[in-house]
Amino acid sequence: MSRLLQRIEYSSGQRRRYGRRCRRPNNNSMMKELLWFSLSASLSASVQSFHLSPFQQAMPPLSTHPLHSKASSRKGRRGFGLGHPTSKKVSYPPIHLDEVDDDIDSQIFPLQDDLEQQLSTYTTANHNNNNNINAGARVSEFLSNIPRVLSPPPLVSSTQEWRKLQRHAAQTIKSTHLRELLQDPVRCDAMFAEHDGVYFDYSRQQVTLETMDLLFDLAEKQELTKRIQAMVNGEKINFTEDRAVLHTALRASKDKIGTVFVDDEDAIKEVHDVLDQIKQFTEAFRSGHITGYTGKRMRNIVSVGIGGSYLGPEFLHEVLKTEEEGISSSLGYSLRFLANVDPVDVERTCADLDPEETLIIIVSKTFTTAETMLNARTMRQWLWDFMGDDIDVVKKHVVACSSVSATENVKAFGIDTDKYFFRFWDWVGGRYSVCGAAGAVPISLLYGFDLFEKFLEGARSMDEHFINAPMRQNIPILMGLLGVWNSSFMGYNSRALIPYAQALLRLPAHIQQLDMESNGKRISRHGIEIDYPVGEVDFGEPGTNSQHSFFQLIHQGQTIPVDFLGFVQSQHDILIDGEKLSSHDELMSNFFAQPDALANGKTADEVRAEGCAEDLILHKVFDGNRPSSSLLFPQLSAYVTGQILSLYEHRTAVQGFIWDLNSFDQWGVELGKKLAIDVKDHLTKARYDPKQQPVDIPDAPATSRILNYYVKNGREATENGIGVSVNPLTSVTRKTYREHIPPPIHDLGGNVGKLS
Repeated sequence: MSRLLQRIEYSSGQRRRYGRRCRRPNNNSMMKELLWFSLSASLSASVQSFHLSPFQQAMPPLSTHPLHSKASSRKGRRGFGLGHPTSKKVSYPPIHLDEVDDDIDSQIFPLQDDLEQQLSTYTTANHNNNNNINAGARVSEFLSNIPRVLSPPPLVSSTQEWRKLQRHAAQTIKSTHLRELLQDPVRCDAMFAEHDGVYFDYSRQQVTLETMDLLFDLAEKQELTKRIQAMVNGEKINFTEDRAVLHTALRASKDKIGTVFVDDEDAIKEVHDVLDQIKQFTEAFRSGHITGYTGKRMRNIVSVGIGGSYLGPEFLHEVLKTEEEGISSSLGYSLRFLANVDPVDVERTCADLDPEETLIIIVSKTFTTAETMLNARTMRQWLWDFMGDDIDVVKKHVVACSSVSATENVKAFGIDTDKYFFRFWDWVGGRYSVCGAAGAVPISLLYGFDLFEKFLEGARSMDEHFINAPMRQNIPILMGLLGVWNSSFMGYNSRALIPYAQALLRLPAHIQQLDMESNGKRISRHGIEIDYPVGEVDFGEPGTNSQHSFFQLIHQGQTIPVDFLGFVQSQHDILIDGEKLSSHDELMSNFFAQPDALANGKTADEVRAEGCAEDLILHKVFDGNRPSSSLLFPQLSAYVTGQILSLYEHRTAVQGFIWDLNSFDQWGVELGKKLAIDVKDHLTKARYDPKQQPVDIPDAPATSRILNYYVKNGREATENGIGVSVNPLTSVTRKTYREHIPPPIHDLGGNVGKLS
């Protein structure tokens, strides 16, 4: 038995060492050995003393078992009363290399089921014999508790469904051009989905109806719908941090209160308690009931955060800035985001603001994020420089969005935790937090709570579609499966997001973080290193700007799948005198043309027919066969922006579920932060060392060299009067606000201002 376990452990270790090409040496046989002879061991002390005829009829004698040998039938062996095949020393079979692994579970565990059925027959036949019943129960319990860790759950790449997709991609799709696929009307008519004004067309993806069937089979194998339900029901699917994943609860309606609990707390009730608090606070702020330290009405908002605490709210702010209701409701107010720890970002943010009229929002779950807290201290100093070093300045001008567990840190900063503290929860990651306080506070202060609520309603609409729609009509699921197809089976490691709307200029940056931080992983949820490609490189720019930037690469260089986002109506359209089409129609002409250009390309014959010189033909040929999807929305509004956000959040989750990843932790962010702390210690020592000893970091000569160059040149620049001094003892801004810009005399009054 011990030797058998060693073999299994050895083969598993070899697989971990060599990756997917290492197949377990005959694991099926070894597991059969384990089950048969574990059963022998369990029964030897008890079953032998009973009448075994029914059991003997149900279970073949060991002498007929294919693993039995003459060597294993020798008598007199101790420890296994019925004889044991390892009584003779055996040599382990060699490691076999192959591209794929067997689906071990599908072959091994029916054997366990058969044995349990035989035991059931045996115990039924002997139900009048209490001893026999107890023996059968003990054996059944033993079998049911045989740990599957002896054969670790296989990677998804070892399943039959995955292998079928691999063969399909290699044998069918990679030799088929999109020009051919687009000529099939039945296929094209089947490849779209609609929901609540959202139209999704994926006919220009390199897929057939068979491809989609195979992808749906893979989704069923991976229990996709079950995992989605586990997420929205509050199960702790973020297992590395023992947390639930409930960004959907942030936009759930009040009638869902009492349906989702985390650690016995009603998650949706908690959300609405905070939303009600934000609504009251923002209405008091916008009505002028909340004033600054000097009694002035506050009209400037600076949100200090980084990552998801900044990218999500900023992308939403850029949309609402030109949205009809947003224009009116934001009159008289300004909102800026401070994320970069670069002091230049502070200067650009604060240069023309009056601190007496400015509210600072600090967004940090733990209230310890290094970059955010340095910027927070800088903004606090900025307030003190102008209004005096008084703790009441902080209480009047600074609010916090943070976790309840960070309450003491918030209080220590000087913030009024009774009135100006808006909490969020560990079950929402930063990149998923725009629907919570991180987005609600700055957006509601600028645009009013009612407009933010419309954004939540749009996200809720797509959530309900994601949870309830059948898989074949489910837009986020379709997008997620196509993402898996392009990355893992077609070999495309990048993806572009092209919104034909200038107001969505910050959407690609937000989705970049959302997707790459979520699925940029290398270990499966079973703790096994994956052997298949996951996690695309996401990037993008708005509309025609991107066409004149990186579309050369997309058309004639690498194959990069593209998502095109378009809108039936513009936020603001223009039709110039003498023009037949409006500016929006001109823009949307590109939206419709680019997917066809990528799919069909342009052949040498087509170029030649245009009269092109022969030596230039190859330069003007477009191979085509480049996949894309098109999303068409009614008009870019707060509601539609919520739909877009939810759509891409769920696409990311679907891909993670299929790939067996934990899409909700981000350990990869931590290493650089730790090293930065170490470097800061060396810099501090170098700056204040009177002997000016060079930096010497053990085992890091390259880092030591460049740090010494940095410190030395900084000192020389200061001594020669070049630039500003190193570690200056100055205020945050070089001049007072009034020296920058004389204060205007006005009171625009928000949405009752002169343009309303």
